[in-house]
Order: sequence, then structure tokens, then C-alpha cells
Amino acid sequence: MKAIAVNNTKTRQQFLNIVNKLYQGDNAYIRPLDQDVEKVFDVNQNPFFKHGQCIRWILVDDRNKVIGRIAAFVNEKKAYGYEVPTGGIGFFECTNDQAAANFLFDTAKDWLIGKGMQAVEGPINFGENDSFWGLLVEGFNSASYGMNYHLPYYHKLFSDYGFNTAYEQITNIIDLTIPFPARFTKIANWVAAKPGYSFEYFKKNKAEKYINDLMEIYNDGWQDFENFVPIKKEVLQESFKQMEVIMDEKLIWFSYIDGEPASFIVLIPDANQMIKDLNGKLGLWQKLKFAYRRWIGVNRMRAVVMGTKQKFQKHGLESALFIKLGEHVLPKNQYKELELSWVGDFNDKMLSLHEATGAKFGKKHLTMRKRF
Repeated sequence: MKAIAVNNTKTRQQFLNIVNKLYQGDNAYIRPLDQDVEKVFDVNQNPFFKHGQCIRWILVDDRNKVIGRIAAFVNEKKAYGYEVPTGGIGFFECTNDQAAANFLFDTAKDWLIGKGMQAVEGPINFGENDSFWGLLVEGFNSASYGMNYHLPYYHKLFSDYGFNTAYEQITNIIDLTIPFPARFTKIANWVAAKPGYSFEYFKKNKAEKYINDLMEIYNDGWQDFENFVPIKKEVLQESFKQMEVIMDEKLIWFSYIDGEPASFIVLIPDANQMIKDLNGKLGLWQKLKFAYRRWIGVNRMRAVVMGTKQKFQKHGLESALFIKLGEHVLPKNQYKELELSWVGDFNDKMLSLHEATGAKFGKKHLTMRKRF
């Protein structure tokens, strides 16, 4: 076996196309768009290159046949927030062969050690955790846009190499054909009607304002979580730019208390329903298919991220945001399902909110860690 660094058109295509063979016959698998994967590794499109570096490889066997792939990266702003310097691996794909998986893991480990790392987390993304993050271990049905889908045997490949679970990522599902529980609705409506409380949905012509508000809320609300790194405006701008093609303004909501940004929720239509048979490509014919499906609409949404400033976290604002969202979305009778993805098992408040909405378990991903 031999690991080959991806550095030209041929190896890039081999890196992307290995999934076709691995997931052949798996009807639940939806191949991500090639351009979305490639953006992660493009120094001109991924702002994380300003404070990090990454590399990726394909693995070939003795007959020069591609049997796996992996990427490794160091985020300098996050690596040193752990007990020991910690890098990341991601975009792992492999045949059901422990020796091949070990070769990939060793290749990434050697590179990370050369960068001064003493541990690794994976599978994660060289970017924000809203996409390409976590190892799927439960809920092997069609993933929503940006969420990882894996073959069931991957968990054993990671575990047998010595990876242990750092934390679980829970995804729950709300059936939008069923009303919210009465108690949840009563409390949420009471909160929404409080004097000084106001609610707005995202408007593209005021994008700068809402991006600033989101950054202010997020960096305040999440600051006490382990390994927290403040989100930068340029990262949010790039994220919203990428979302623009599928964005529904009325799926992104903000709450304000006496005019102060207090909480937010960002939902997107599930673009995987638009790209499900495009095989990762977005040429002219695929773009026409995508545009048609976007026009007729999809029936699933995905909650990408929520946040509330610390001083407002016991005010019930998250519940009120769901009600406001429902007032604008449910009358359209388009969306049937809302995927609340993903919430770390350390986030008891958000998991309790999921339960209060009547959401049911959907999937479980793991972020795994290994000390060298």
C-alpha cells in the first residue's frame, strides 16, 4: 500500500470519486457536491488557511487501485486549547480493511506529529462544525445537507486503531405535520408577547446587520464551552455566501430585547433533496435539475446553529423563535420535517429544548479522539 498526496487533477478526482464504489448500492447515501469538498482545500476560499494548514491523501493498493482517502489539518487557533496540542483528520473513506485504515491513520498521524501535535480528533472538518463533522454510528438513513454519512463498519476501524469517543453529536427530528406540544406552545407564546421583545427574520438587503448580530450573540453565548474559538465575521460572510443559493430568508430568525441582539436560529432547506442524484457534479444539466428542484421546493429543513447570549439563556427565547418560525413556515404546508442537527451531549440546555418541542431521536455522530 502507498499513500499519495493529492496535488493534481488526477489525484483530486480519485479523492472525490472513491465514494462511488464504496457506497454503490447504498440508497441512503447522497454524494456531496465536489465543489463543496474542494472549497475546504482551496486556500483562496477557505479562511481557515489564514491560521492553519492541511493536506490530504489517497491510498492505493499493490495494484495501484484506490482503496481509501484521508485529510489531516491543524487549526492553530484551536489546536492549543486542549490538554495537549491536537490536530484533526477528516474526509476519511476506506474499504473494510483494518490494515488499510491503519495505514491512512498512520499517514495522518505522522504528518500531525511533524507539526507538533500530540493528539488528533476526527472525523472533523477544516472549518466550522456545521458540515463534514462527526462519525455516523446510528441513524443510517439519508443525511441532510452538510451532515456526514458513513458506512457502519467505519466505527470499528476507528475504535480498533485506538480512537475513543470525545463526545456524541445528537440529531433529533421534529415532525412538522404534528403541532408542537401544548405546554411548549403556551410558554413560547407568553415569551414572545413580553414587552420589549421583538423578532425579525433575515433580510438579504440587511445582511451586514444580521451577520454582526449573529456574531455578537454566538461569541457571547458559546464562550464557556470547551475549546471554544470566537467566530470571525469573514467566516460568517463566507458561510452566508455559500448558503445564498438555497437560503430562505424566513428560516433565519433573531430575537431582540429592548433592541439588543439576544438569540438566533439558522435553518436551511435540505439541499440534499436537490442534489441527490447529481453524483457530486454541477454542470449545466445538473444546474438545471438543481434549479427546478429548488423552485418546486423541498420538504425538509435543517437547523444549522442556534445561539443565545448568556444573560438571556433562561428567558425562553429559543422556544419563541420556534413559534415565530412556525408562524411563517407552517402555513405554506411545504416543510414536513425539521432536522435539529447536531447537538453535543454536553449541551443539556439544547437537548432539553429538543425534548420540549416533541422532537424524536434521528441520528448519532461521534467526534473521536486519540492521544499519540
